[in-house]
Amino acid sequence: MLELGLKSLIAYLLGSVMGAMLVGRMRGVDIRRLGSGNAGGTNALRTQGPAFAAGVVLVDVGKALLAVGALPGWSIPGVGLDPEVSREWLAVACAVAVVAGHVWPMYHEFRGGKGAATLIGALAVLAPVTLAPALAVWLLCVMIWGMVGLATMAAAVTVPVALVVLERPAPVPLLVLAVLMAGFMIYTHRANIARMRAGNENRVKHLWLLRPRGAGR
Repeated sequence: MLELGLKSLIAYLLGSVMGAMLVGRMRGVDIRRLGSGNAGGTNALRTQGPAFAAGVVLVDVGKALLAVGALPGWSIPGVGLDPEVSREWLAVACAVAVVAGHVWPMYHEFRGGKGAATLIGALAVLAPVTLAPALAVWLLCVMIWGMVGLATMAAAVTVPVALVVLERPAPVPLLVLAVLMAGFMIYTHRANIARMRAGNENRVKHLWLLRPRGAGR
């Protein structure tokens, strides 16, 4: 259990390394004071442009690849690998921790992003088969409604469905992670839901390809 606790803590600390804050520091901006105030890739794209956003996403995906793909197999001096700890459940615990670190980063007053890019990194390691269906749903939603938040929530919900359909039987640890993260993505996008209900959610006009004639102008 010591290995599980320590590696989950390390994954959380990795998650707390925010791409938006690192890249923003190079440019002399605090992205949390711009646009929606969210320290994530979408707000970075809207306020700082594609190059800035790409750097943000690279860091946020990369830390999950490290936390989920490498950390569970590391032997910590004095701790080692606990044979009683399932490697699958350990990887799931690290995935949850790294996403939580991104949303509530210790280094940045616990004000982070919404966790989507970091979750993508975790899924790329644990359940890569779910990424293509999730991306397809994301693109379709953005094209129809133009709302990134809505598309992200729909894509997150697609992940456990894709896991059940494409992985037979679906591994229980991954299914638990997928369901948990789908609910968590909805939670982190609660402000988007409120704006949707109020009718003032932002739309990505250059991706909103199927908008009604005259809309979004």
